[in-house]
Amino acid sequence: MALRLVQVNLKAADDEKVGRFWAQALGWNSRSAEDGATSVTPDGFTWPDSHDVVVDVIRVPDPEAVSYRVHIDLATTSRTHQRELVARLIGLGATSADIGQGDVPWTVLADPEGNLFCVLEPRDVYRDTGPIAAVVVDCASPRSTAAFWAGALGWTIADETEDFVRLKNPASGPFLEFSRNSGAIRHRAHLDLAPDDQPAEVQRLLDQGATFVNHEFRWAILQDPEGHDFCVL
Repeated sequence: MALRLVQVNLKAADDEKVGRFWAQALGWNSRSAEDGATSVTPDGFTWPDSHDVVVDVIRVPDPEAVSYRVHIDLATTSRTHQRELVARLIGLGATSADIGQGDVPWTVLADPEGNLFCVLEPRDVYRDTGPIAAVVVDCASPRSTAAFWAGALGWTIADETEDFVRLKNPASGPFLEFSRNSGAIRHRAHLDLAPDDQPAEVQRLLDQGATFVNHEFRWAILQDPEGHDFCVL
């Protein structure tokens, strides 16, 4: 496919600190190739030829956000693993978070700067994803939003209901999921896509319903039909 989901872009006041947290959380490595940007990648990762979905932490002056529309779900292999992982993450600086989730089998945490994420109970569907089970996008219309992204990336629908759609990466790795939540206002995490041909892919996305935001830097900033920002690198 000419366009690949390559990373989740997180915002932080201290990118190196947050990058170290996520590297320890995932068992990966953190590296600051330039001031204000820390990449979190697994062993053996090669840019841009890897099929891994990694984490990129970018320093911004004010990372606070009203609400979150993109977050990461972490996979576990057993209830014991889940408990141990939660305890280890809290030891690394994560905190418990109450977003009104109630009595659920997963645990909601925030990283040292408040980026929300979930540690899931063991589920067979995530058995082979690696440490990141899924990248989850909150949206008002999961089906139409997922249809845009399936067309953008060439991923296939693995599960679908009125309130939830799961897209599968044909090259393995984490799922891309869309969950109904119309209360989200704005976000501090977005998706970054790597193209074979940036101008051609930007035009293709615009033809499929994306909206152009700007191209002031090397990357182009677009929005999907529901207003989620993303970048074509």
